[in-house]
Amino acid sequence: MKQKVIYECKNCGYKSPRWIGHCPSCQEWNSFEEGIDTTRSKQTSHSNKRTAETRKLKDIETQDQYRIMTNIAELDRVLGGGIIPGSLVLVGGDPGIGKSTLMLQMCGKLRDFSPLYVTGEESYQQIKYRAMRIEGIHPDMLILAETNAEAINHAIEFSDSAVIIIDSIQSVYSDKIDSTPGTITQVRECAALFMQTAKKTDKAIFLVGHVNKEGSLAGPKILEHLVDTVLQFEGEKTYSYRILRALKNRFGSTNEIGIFEMVEKGLAEVSNPSEIFLTGRNHDESGIAIAASLEGTRPILLEVQALVTPSSFGMPQRTSNGFDLRRLQMILAVLEKRIGIPFSHQDVFINIAGGVYLNDSSEDLAIAAALVSSFKDAPVNMRSVIIGEIGLTGEVRSVSSIEQRISEAQKLGFSSVIIPFGSQSKILKKFDIELIAVERISLALSKIFG
Repeated sequence: MKQKVIYECKNCGYKSPRWIGHCPSCQEWNSFEEGIDTTRSKQTSHSNKRTAETRKLKDIETQDQYRIMTNIAELDRVLGGGIIPGSLVLVGGDPGIGKSTLMLQMCGKLRDFSPLYVTGEESYQQIKYRAMRIEGIHPDMLILAETNAEAINHAIEFSDSAVIIIDSIQSVYSDKIDSTPGTITQVRECAALFMQTAKKTDKAIFLVGHVNKEGSLAGPKILEHLVDTVLQFEGEKTYSYRILRALKNRFGSTNEIGIFEMVEKGLAEVSNPSEIFLTGRNHDESGIAIAASLEGTRPILLEVQALVTPSSFGMPQRTSNGFDLRRLQMILAVLEKRIGIPFSHQDVFINIAGGVYLNDSSEDLAIAAALVSSFKDAPVNMRSVIIGEIGLTGEVRSVSSIEQRISEAQKLGFSSVIIPFGSQSKILKKFDIELIAVERISLALSKIFG
């Protein structure tokens, strides 16, 4: 039978009999790739039909110890407490960010579960050279250099491994599909095959995935819907620190992050990131403030840097690195309206030290303090931590988990914490640190700058 050529959107999987530039489903441009129509006939014989089994929730048996601990605390935190047997996990990130290194180190910690590392991009010798460089890799670790999906699936089903890593899903192909590895159809069908195997054998499978030039995971969007967990490995190449973040997690929170440092022998866990991000700060420079962020259940103290200079053009610049640009514009508008600082004639630059991205509104007051500090060329007290959300009317609003943030500041030896008014009544006696409560941004700035 002659194979039928179709065009499929690599973003959403929409199919078209001809190439079109604009996807009518997801509205993406130039996202269609040529492939072979592998759609099976809808007419199914009676012999191929099977009866689905329904079960009551109370009759389903569960295990008490149902998670596999990787013994990498940062990874376990992001996964929600460990690996769920039978889960399918997708790990994505930029090239060279450390995805394969993290997976190899995980295999070294899971020697009791006979992990199987499947590589489709390296030979056996190349894997051994890389394993020799990484600390803690056991010489009995199982390696399979294979790209055929059926062969990999057969090895998974007949092995004693409880955890399997496939590096990468874009290098794997199926004989049943007449297209090259990495195409939409191949990635989707191979991922579906491994998902069925994970559920059937109750083995955890990790898929290492590439990212495209936009920074999102390469392949069809349905790939993220198929898997149980999506982990994103982030970090700037100019920094040695890496952040592991859960974009999707059916078995845990998506708010937790894991922080690693790339060292000579692999990835080292950063148990106290606040000390790392605050090292080397200058106490006499203007435009710097200390903010207390919260990533999941972990408080992190970060250095906020601001630079305000007179604009040489009619349209002033607004540049933000690690902070939402629209929220920065809101803070500037509040400062100009309520405090009277003419930022409309100033170029404004914001940077979060360490390459971290803040998505917590509790840093608003610290951002405002850094902006005013740079504008007035007056330094902020570096022994003080600033916490608070700014409202449009200029009030300082309360934030969540403020006790954890204050505890982190006290642990690192800070002398005072500026907090929203009303938060100090319940926690005043719990900490041996000065708590300065402010109700409006004008009062906060007067406390900060005297």
